[in-house]
Amino acid sequence: MRIDIVTLFPELCDSFLGASILGRARARGLFEAHCHQIRDYTLNKQRQTDDYPYGGGCGMVLYAQPIADCLREVQRQCAAAGRGKPHVVFLTAGGQPYTQSIAKRLAGCDSLTLVCGHYEGIDERVIEAFGDEEISIGDYVLTGGELASLVVADSVLRLQPGVLAEAQGFQEESHWDGLLEYPQYTRPEVWEGRAVPPVLLTGDHEKIAGWRARQSHERTMTRRPDLYEAWCRTHPLTPGRWKRSERAALIRTEAEWAAAAEIYTAGWQQLCADVCTADYLAAHTTDFMKRELQADRAAGWAFYLHSTAGEPDALVGVCHRTGEIGRLYVAPQAQGRGIGAKLLAFARKKLAEHPRPFLTVLDCNRRAIALYLRMGFRPAGVHAVYDPAQDPAASAFCRELKFVYTPSENEEGAR
Repeated sequence: MRIDIVTLFPELCDSFLGASILGRARARGLFEAHCHQIRDYTLNKQRQTDDYPYGGGCGMVLYAQPIADCLREVQRQCAAAGRGKPHVVFLTAGGQPYTQSIAKRLAGCDSLTLVCGHYEGIDERVIEAFGDEEISIGDYVLTGGELASLVVADSVLRLQPGVLAEAQGFQEESHWDGLLEYPQYTRPEVWEGRAVPPVLLTGDHEKIAGWRARQSHERTMTRRPDLYEAWCRTHPLTPGRWKRSERAALIRTEAEWAAAAEIYTAGWQQLCADVCTADYLAAHTTDFMKRELQADRAAGWAFYLHSTAGEPDALVGVCHRTGEIGRLYVAPQAQGRGIGAKLLAFARKKLAEHPRPFLTVLDCNRRAIALYLRMGFRPAGVHAVYDPAQDPAASAFCRELKFVYTPSENEEGAR
């Protein structure tokens, strides 16, 4: 790959590209880098690169001419070397937000040229004439585009073959697959009273991989819910097969109602602990929840109890009249085994007469929202709002969101 940076400070950019990992890769010929001084292409004796903006205003604007001539020279050099026309990126505050997916795309370019803005910006006409795209590395303003261009250059060049010792070096990092990276640890095992998680010392690669995956999901879910929602939308979940020891049956007996009420109570208490008052939580006893389930049954709901090896461990309900799925709870000791996904698919199939069944979920229940998104359910507005200022049972503001199942194109075609 060849990368060119068009800048007023080529020494700054060149020194960065010659240091550390990139410097070693450059010395080995794993990529080609050139930094061009815009002033070398000016036509005035003062080598002036900027002037006052038309229409007035503070600051100065970079001329189109020297940048254009510099870009033409880069194109000529690329052609002389047998390369195609370079992909030209202008680093501007108004560009599209830079992401790892863009870095992957740019890493596939044979020739990439980055143009650094300065002052109040660049004459728009040269951007229109030469720019393939504009990029911003964040919602803030820098004094110049050099730092932005180096951010792009670093993120692109490290993806070139051989720059990092192993492809795994970047494939498990934050943002590669849309998630944040899991936490890392090194020696000593205990530092200032803080120990390395025991699983990392076991040598069991399967357990370590599982721990890292859970940490990656948890960290993304907590720190960047926007990223996690996008990841869920693009990573559909296919429920695992039912084990021979598993079954889900319509609740009929008193013992089954009692087991369902216990699962419902434990799950509800766990979910609502941070958003409901202590008195409200205390009022929701197992007996109370049992009566609530049976009242729903009288209103037309059907409830199914899931069990593994004869032990009840999950609950789900469906309403054939409205097409709603509800009361999906997995006992704490059975969580993390994929039972929730299986039961959600089970409930949707029970509602075959409703091609777009729906459900509701509190916005604080991120795990459930992630599951619903991965299982094809999409947000469809706010069902209810719980505000402590108006609702004496609420201890924190939260919303109950409505999600509707959205069939894939293949499913729609099959219908």
